[in-house]
Amino acid sequence: MKTIESILRQDKQRMRLLQAVQALQLPDCFIAAGFVRNMVWDVLHDYPPTPLNDVDVIYFDATCAPRTQALEAELKARQPAVNWQVKNQAVMHLRNQDPAYQTSTDAMRYWPEKETAVGVRLNDNNQLELAAPFGIQSLLEGKLTHNPLRSKAIFEQRIARKQWLQKWPKLMVIS
Repeated sequence: MKTIESILRQDKQRMRLLQAVQALQLPDCFIAAGFVRNMVWDVLHDYPPTPLNDVDVIYFDATCAPRTQALEAELKARQPAVNWQVKNQAVMHLRNQDPAYQTSTDAMRYWPEKETAVGVRLNDNNQLELAAPFGIQSLLEGKLTHNPLRSKAIFEQRIARKQWLQKWPKLMVIS
């Protein structure tokens, strides 16, 4: 399989979205979750790119300035066809009842599936940088792995609700 970086470089839409987020110059910022995960699963299944139902932008701003809606609006102005979801990970631990997160990558350690916890950003040198607290090997192998920091019920509900096994039948669920 090609590398995540090479797959991304060939995907013009995803590269445009990475450029839009890069322009915001947010601290410790990544596009994460299905943006990377679904792209890899599509390649593993020899599918064309699955349409993006949303694009999850995470960043870490310890000042906690309430600007999520303004950031979503700015991204929407740059890429109007995209359903942007912007979240400051410096405050998300409160909603999730976790210990305080230290970085965006640290926050991803608490996500229900290990393969969802992969983010990418375009740095100032236009190089792609990955953040993956659990690594990327299981994602590249088509696994769907429960994160023991979250309940198994949430993991199973997400698999059912998102219909991942119907969309990508070669996935292997690792409890």
